[in-house]
Amino acid sequence: MNRKDDHIRLALAQKTITNDFDRIRFKHQSLPESNLVNLDMTVTLFNKRFPLPFFINAMTGGSEQAKNMNERLAKLARHFKIPIATGSLSIAMKQPALLETFQVIRQVYPEAFIIGNIGAGHDWAYVESVKKLFSMQALQIHVNAPQEVLMPEGDKNLVGWTNKVKEVQAHIDIPLIIKEVGFGMSRETIKTLIECGVQYIDVAGRGGTNFAKIENARRTSALSIFDDWGLSTVESLLEAQGMNATIIASGGIRHGLDIVKAFALGAKAVGLSGYFLKLVSEHSFEEAIQAIEKLILEMKSAMMMLGVTNLLQLNQAPLILDSALLAYQKQIV
Repeated sequence: MNRKDDHIRLALAQKTITNDFDRIRFKHQSLPESNLVNLDMTVTLFNKRFPLPFFINAMTGGSEQAKNMNERLAKLARHFKIPIATGSLSIAMKQPALLETFQVIRQVYPEAFIIGNIGAGHDWAYVESVKKLFSMQALQIHVNAPQEVLMPEGDKNLVGWTNKVKEVQAHIDIPLIIKEVGFGMSRETIKTLIECGVQYIDVAGRGGTNFAKIENARRTSALSIFDDWGLSTVESLLEAQGMNATIIASGGIRHGLDIVKAFALGAKAVGLSGYFLKLVSEHSFEEAIQAIEKLILEMKSAMMMLGVTNLLQLNQAPLILDSALLAYQKQIV
């Protein structure tokens, strides 16, 4: 079976019931003095204003099934006027015939703000070739060391990733995002990326789609001791606090309250992958629209209860962390 289809099948099979977002509560405000009409849901990202604070994060491409998924995802992005990221375009560089599985996004949504995606370890010449191949407004480079280690056909030489990120950042003329794939980011990693000149960092923590489990399911001899490797999205957001970068939160975002909590922890935008993958796989277009409208209502309801009128004010909303997270926060230097 195609590796991309393997990833879709195994990702859909995973069920996330609880994660570290459940270990955070907001301090209740009995007199919020709020009005639903006055809530500002817009966000500025990549020097552009978007009507909603979330986007469709990197997911798929490279097979007929993936093409159908991208078509459905693009229709949702068009309806809500939100950005959309592609899956890794590297496969289209190797097999140009598969480019159409990604281009369908632009065909469906010509005005889309599309974020292209490639793996780490490529130099500027390669990135420039990808940009010529596919029209994009921003680029994600995903860092996925545990996945590469566990993937049967993965890259077993991860030397040079940092220098190549620095090289690409020095040359690229569109926003560059460095993105994890579900293993989170430490403060040390974020500091290194900032030193490379990177402005946009997607911490993509543990709590949603688990690529360690996915790759272990594809191995003849599983290395299951690594199934819980990594930092959660919440832990990664705590690691990122006070850092001079635009932090994007993804990984385990299940509903509107999780999005609001991510903003309260310092995120400037939220990416959703598994959420949208399940929507387009299991629901009609009309049902998916209703689900996203509910997601937006959940966000607005939480903001009303907190008495905030815009997303930036969430950074000042009083949070209650459980004792383990509070201790974790205190140890971060």
